[in-house]
Amino acid sequence: MKHNKEIKISYWAAHLTTIVSVTLVLIIIGIIALVTVSAATETRRLRERLQVSVVMADNVGDSVAVNLAKEVATRPFALSVDVVTKDDALKNWKNDTGEDLEALFGVNPLSPEVAFTVKSDYASESALKKIENELKAMPGVESVALPDSTMVENMNRNIETFALVLGVIAVVMIIISFVLINNTVHLAVYARRFTIHTMQLVGATNGFIRRPFIINNMLSGLVSGLVASGIMAVALAAAPGGGFTDVASYISWETYGIVAAGMVAAGVLLCGIAAWIATTRYLRQDYEDLFR
Repeated sequence: MKHNKEIKISYWAAHLTTIVSVTLVLIIIGIIALVTVSAATETRRLRERLQVSVVMADNVGDSVAVNLAKEVATRPFALSVDVVTKDDALKNWKNDTGEDLEALFGVNPLSPEVAFTVKSDYASESALKKIENELKAMPGVESVALPDSTMVENMNRNIETFALVLGVIAVVMIIISFVLINNTVHLAVYARRFTIHTMQLVGATNGFIRRPFIINNMLSGLVSGLVASGIMAVALAAAPGGGFTDVASYISWETYGIVAAGMVAAGVLLCGIAAWIATTRYLRQDYEDLFR
């Protein structure tokens, strides 16, 4: 029992530095992943706020507008569809301007409308133009009001620029993370380089020598991934109480679960690869080179 305890203590003592270092690196990777997810969510929301209004002809009743709304709802570009009846249009006009058009003209001069938001994939000037042409060909349609084309293109350009910058930062941070993990694992293997050489002298194969190093470091990566995921989960759970009430609207627990699983997998994979690279290096070195 004492012997097993000593083995466990020696394992954690030997890998504690690796676990702590890899945990910190994985937290950075996780933060980048969550920021990327949040940016994608907000990008989709911005694009899905674009609204198209279809104004019906003067002689068209509310029933025609309702039927048109049902037709629009079946189209792949429509996200949410609303019908503004003649009475609703009159109320909106009165609330906005204070004028009672029905009292002024004796009748309600306004036409019903169909308003809908588009899905993010259709939030571009060319796609909106195609939607406009398609809607104008429908019976009873007087005109189609699209969002300002300049605003749409500027929004898309800014989103694409932000996505590119975020992507470059993510790639650079992942490369830096791998270098840090590789160096950390390399130092752990370096401390046992003479053990590797001794095993070679007694006839152990390269695969036999590599195996425990790779398995132990993959285990360290697994522990690091679980610890990093736990720390970030606590941070997300505590965010609303700390004043970050909008975090939940950007990052769901389902999304976080995917990111956490990716962190664990990244820890295992990166530590395993780093251990393989480090052990291979020392397997190829001569005895004199081990002192350098």
